[in-house]
Amino acid sequence: MKKIIFAISAMVIATAAYTQQPKTPGVMKEGKPGYYQNTIMKDIRAVDEGSEPAKKEKRFTADLSGMSFPNKVSLYQSEWRLPPVSQGSTSTCWCFSTTSFFESEVHRLTGQEVKLSEMFTVYWEYVERAKRFVAERGNSLFAEGSEANAVSREYKKYGIVPREAYPGIESSRKFYTHAKMFKELQGYMESVKNTNAWDEAQVISTVKSILNHYMGVPPESFEWKGTKYTPREFLSNFLKLQMDDYVDVLSYLQQPFWKQVEYEVEDNWWHSRDYYNVPLEDYMNALKNAIKNHYTVVIGGDVSEAGFYRDAQVAIIPSFDIAVADIDDNARQFRFSNKTTTDDHGMHLVGWYEKDGTDWYLVKDSGSGSRNNDESAPEFGYYFFRGDYIKLKMMDFMVHKDAVKDLLGKFGK
Repeated sequence: MKKIIFAISAMVIATAAYTQQPKTPGVMKEGKPGYYQNTIMKDIRAVDEGSEPAKKEKRFTADLSGMSFPNKVSLYQSEWRLPPVSQGSTSTCWCFSTTSFFESEVHRLTGQEVKLSEMFTVYWEYVERAKRFVAERGNSLFAEGSEANAVSREYKKYGIVPREAYPGIESSRKFYTHAKMFKELQGYMESVKNTNAWDEAQVISTVKSILNHYMGVPPESFEWKGTKYTPREFLSNFLKLQMDDYVDVLSYLQQPFWKQVEYEVEDNWWHSRDYYNVPLEDYMNALKNAIKNHYTVVIGGDVSEAGFYRDAQVAIIPSFDIAVADIDDNARQFRFSNKTTTDDHGMHLVGWYEKDGTDWYLVKDSGSGSRNNDESAPEFGYYFFRGDYIKLKMMDFMVHKDAVKDLLGKFGK
């Protein structure tokens, strides 16, 4: 009898939690041209003839019109960061978000303000992909996407430079676009595989020639504030960044908790097994504590959900998906396993705010969806994520190890 009473009580509590979640209506909505079509692609078409306009299509989305959200930057306890930068028409969010993160880290550690080059890292990432492709005889993914810890890996090997030393863009362009470049790279790599032309030196030479044509030759040295540096010297002597100080935290059930595991997604193309896998509650607590203690964080996950409402730049989990109270490890894994949660975007989490007992997070973004507003507004280039969206849909984060030392201390015990 006691067990029955307990079960009924638990059910009442869960029901109460569910009914407290505001009902979210859904609607079939046709996408309208926004910043991507009206600004980015307009600029790209001015240079590249024949670029096709996006097709209009209807999609099911949450109808959040008329609702009030804390979507003002000024509300948030936020950390220093440079203004948002557009990734243009490229699949390089992994690099833009993590570069922004390291810019904030440099400022936190040294007080220096430096705009770093995203494309320097992208260049060497393509080179490393090509090496792996040859070594694996074509069985390694050669694509545009990657993960946050690819940036720390490339920094460690190649260093980094200020953006002014390597902008990585043709002077005739305002926005980055890699469509032609990647098509040429991909075609070449396919020909290598089809002809068994596994000469690494020749492959890397050809890949670099393609990259050099579209992005420019990355500098072997440069001058910054009166001192000459190599990229690796700049990383260690000026920026004072130690790549071993940065860790990646993951939360999913398909690998054991409290172990370092592989994040099993395509963009982890080199199969990194450095992710600290923890239960969801530990993951959320660590994330919140990090930002409240003045660290910033790179987050990665899914931004294709019905609750991703670009008109107000907010992301929530709508009531027709799942009750907020029911979001747990199983709900998270279920969506990852059936591929309704995908690893499709990286962003820089820079602030936190509590409204009526609910956590909200300020997210700096390089994508176009956060730019469908006034360019002069403080909110241009930002999203506002309610905590439940991160809990269900953001799979991993990168942060300085000191921000999560209590969490890391539980590993190996």
